[in-house]
Amino acid sequence: MNRSIWWRIAVLGVCVVAGLLVSTTGVASHGSELRAGDSTRLSDLVRNAQAKTDAAASSRDQLAAEVDLLQESAAVTDDSVAQVLADTKAVATDAGLTPMTGPGVTVTLTDASRNADGKYPVDAAPDDLVVHQRDVQSVLNAFWVGGAEAISMQDQRIVNTSAPRCVGNTLLLHGRTYSPPYVMSAIGDPTRLAAALANEPGIQVYKQYATRFGLGYSETASTRLSVPGYAG
Repeated sequence: MNRSIWWRIAVLGVCVVAGLLVSTTGVASHGSELRAGDSTRLSDLVRNAQAKTDAAASSRDQLAAEVDLLQESAAVTDDSVAQVLADTKAVATDAGLTPMTGPGVTVTLTDASRNADGKYPVDAAPDDLVVHQRDVQSVLNAFWVGGAEAISMQDQRIVNTSAPRCVGNTLLLHGRTYSPPYVMSAIGDPTRLAAALANEPGIQVYKQYATRFGLGYSETASTRLSVPGYAG
């Protein structure tokens, strides 16, 4: 069998295999493009989950308000209920349940921005250009070390059980997702808080990346900050 016949057989075999692959992909994707379809479905799932979370939070807040009214009403005629409410209110501030106002420091972390030519630094890996969970945790740790009386992140109060978690390029906190910039505020002695931030190793490393790759870091002292009460 000469070379031309072998060539025709090889071409025919490649065409058959290619046809099978296209057919299999079409069946698996139900006629839609696989990657785009998966991405769209994932986005829809995230949006639906967030909508359900918001609805549940609204119902929770309404029920909590009703419980508070019932407790206050019962306390008028029941001394034991009145005593429990008094004990609860006594520790509410330490538990982070009450809003607070005072002097403090605000830190904002943001992903890297593009250069003037619209590009990122050529030696940057994708992980070098985004704020990570460890960066957020470093700021929160420094606030606690600096004697913060109350801490907030975005629009939520941070308490001992709070655990910010990275989910892709967003951050999950108390059942809600947030995208950068991440804004964290602490009420306390601004000088002491600033010193704790400067001495935190994780923040020192972050600032090096900020200088090299353009990540955002801002630190602002204030004579009056407001931190909400924990509503989880």
